[in-house]
Order: sequence, then C-alpha cells, then structure tokens
Amino acid sequence: MSNFTELAARTASARTQLQTTPVIARALRGEVTRELYLDFLTQAYHHVRHTVPLLMAVGARLPARQLWLQKELVRYLEEELGHDEWILSDIATAGGDADAVRNGAPSVETDAMVAYAYDTVMRRNPVAFFGMVYVLEGTSVAMALNAADAVQRTLALPNKAFTYLRSHGSLDQQHIGDLESIVDRFDASTDLPAVVTCARAMFRLYGNVFRSLESGETAGAMLLQGAA
Repeated sequence: MSNFTELAARTASARTQLQTTPVIARALRGEVTRELYLDFLTQAYHHVRHTVPLLMAVGARLPARQLWLQKELVRYLEEELGHDEWILSDIATAGGDADAVRNGAPSVETDAMVAYAYDTVMRRNPVAFFGMVYVLEGTSVAMALNAADAVQRTLALPNKAFTYLRSHGSLDQQHIGDLESIVDRFDASTDLPAVVTCARAMFRLYGNVFRSLESGETAGAMLLQGAA
C-alpha cells in the first residue's frame, strides 16, 4: 500500500464526518443565504491568508533528509500567492465589505485551525503540514465546484463572486496529484504518521469551522450592512 493510499484509509472516517456536516449538505443543495456565503468567504480569507507564510515556515524548518521538498514548496508558494485577494474580491462582488474582512478577526474555530497548523510546523514534524493540504485540497476537489454552481443558482450572483471556489476547485484537482507524489516519498515510519495525525485533526477542526457558520450568518448580515 502506498503512503497516499494509507493516508486516505487512515483518515476515511474523519473525512466522512466533515463531509456530512449539515452546512455542507445545505451548500450542495443550494440552500444558502447570501449572509452564509459571505461568512464562509470571511473564514476562508482568514485561513487562506496563512497558506504562504505556513509554506515558508515549512521550508525554513526542513531537516537535511527532507531538503528535496524545497522545489515542491517553491512551486506551491507561487501557485498560492494572491488567493486571499481572490476571496476579498468575491466578498465585494457578493455585496460584502471586503475591508471589514481584511481588518477583522477570524472566528475562534478558524483561529484554532490556523494555530494548530503553525504549532505543527514549528513544534513537530514540519512536513506534517501536508496533512492540512490533504484536507483542504481534498475537500475542494470533492465539493467546491458543485457547491459553487448550487449556491450561484440560488443567490443569482455573477461569476465574479465565485472566483475562489471555482478556481480553487480546479487548481486542487492538479494539486491532489502532486500531493500524492510528495506523500509517497515521505518516510513511512516517521513522516507518514505525522501527516496522518495532522490530517485527522484538520478534518475535525475544519468541520468545526463549517459548523460555526450555522450560527455565524449574522456576521454575514453585518458585512452586508457595512457595505450598504
């Protein structure tokens, strides 16, 4: 069994728990308010803006045996640059206040997910961060494009309000293939368990972010009021 296949097998139940989160089911059915969509984008901004700093931190902490990863990290960095700005543009197009999001703070749930990622990189095995990559990009491939279509039909928003979801979903189809190649090169006795541990935690923490959106639709309403 390859490392990547084992990663998928050992995190399958955690992945199912995330995918069955009620708010995700709502999005796939198109049962989403504009407030909820704005709140999703707000939390997405507050974790996506850390992707590049986290990748840089991983590169800075690689031991000699993992230096082969530097080239892959540079490529990831180049591809991830500016994705946070896509989200702010989507927020503005959807009628929200992008400046309020940029200058605001994440939810406790989003903050906890980001903090866990930094702790993993800085205090544990830095390549365990690819467990977070597996969760976020795998979720995007599975749901982002379908959810974008359903939400757009419901809200009647222009294509420019879905740049992040649609572009991220398409890009991540390629990234999953790249991620599989990377994970399969990790040491099965030291690196793979660290990646699995991070992925399991991220499925749970990312699920908490989605669950928090149900009670956070009022935040989206405040963004609409601020942009009015």
